[in-house]
Amino acid sequence: MQVNAIVNAANSALVQGGGVCGAIFAAAGAAELQAACNRVAPVSTGYAAITPGFRLAAKYIIHAVGPVYRNHTPERSERLLRSAYTQSLLLALDHGCSSIAFPLISSGIYGYPKSEALQVATCAVRDFLEQYDMDVYLAVFDKASLAVSRELLGSVKSYIYDHYVDTHTFAREDYHIAERSGNMPFSNAVGSDKCKSDRISLTEAIGNLDEPFGTTLLRIIDSKGMTDVEVYKRANMDRKLFSKIRTGKWYMPSKRTVLALAVALELDLNETERLLKKAGYAISHSRKSDVIVEYFIINGRYDVFEINEVLFEYDQPLLGMN
Repeated sequence: MQVNAIVNAANSALVQGGGVCGAIFAAAGAAELQAACNRVAPVSTGYAAITPGFRLAAKYIIHAVGPVYRNHTPERSERLLRSAYTQSLLLALDHGCSSIAFPLISSGIYGYPKSEALQVATCAVRDFLEQYDMDVYLAVFDKASLAVSRELLGSVKSYIYDHYVDTHTFAREDYHIAERSGNMPFSNAVGSDKCKSDRISLTEAIGNLDEPFGTTLLRIIDSKGMTDVEVYKRANMDRKLFSKIRTGKWYMPSKRTVLALAVALELDLNETERLLKKAGYAISHSRKSDVIVEYFIINGRYDVFEINEVLFEYDQPLLGMN
């Protein structure tokens, strides 16, 4: 991954192991990395140490020591695992990192249940991002790690069944035309007769251009009494992308970015549709991802991470990010 730091799920002695740890040592150069680890070892459970990345694309490797999961002391295991994430993030911050990638710490041979490990990781990262800016990635290797409740998936599945139009009708929803006078992406959604809500006429689209999207967005943010920082973090969005939307007079974001902003602003379905229309998009019942997001908005569930877990479950593109 192209990040400033990657995290190694390490043992206390920082000795080369198997799994993710073994792969990192092999890619970085085992001899050099082990020598660097020996200089900072040992590391207590729940803490982390940092070394150069050597042959890796990442400048740093942060070695986080997660707990071995104990059924009889789950609270202690959770506290130590959360600490491993927090200490890693603080180390990255101290070394000027703007991006970091984690594996799911302790979820391998250390036996931490994958779904619970993901919940701990997500909570630790969220708390950190409330105070600091950093691009944080969790590399999840299988869907068994997702903590999506069966009840929620059942409700979403039922909603998809009732609303999803499985059609092969040609839809150029993401076709962009650039204005010759500048980079002004503009989309026109085309759908079947079954999806009239997905159509935006040229007249309607041109009418939306009298006010830039960024201006409309700022007005909504002000009316909600929210800050820019609060919005882009709740949208799972990169600060640079948000700044581009905010300051680029005619910049039009992607559809999933607009949906992420609608979720962050807790817009209802009508408000969401108006915001999408402003950027030249519309909710389409021939797109499964749109139906899933619509389900969450209608039910007032505005947690972008929860939405992304369900989108991931259905192999759909996630909201926010870059």
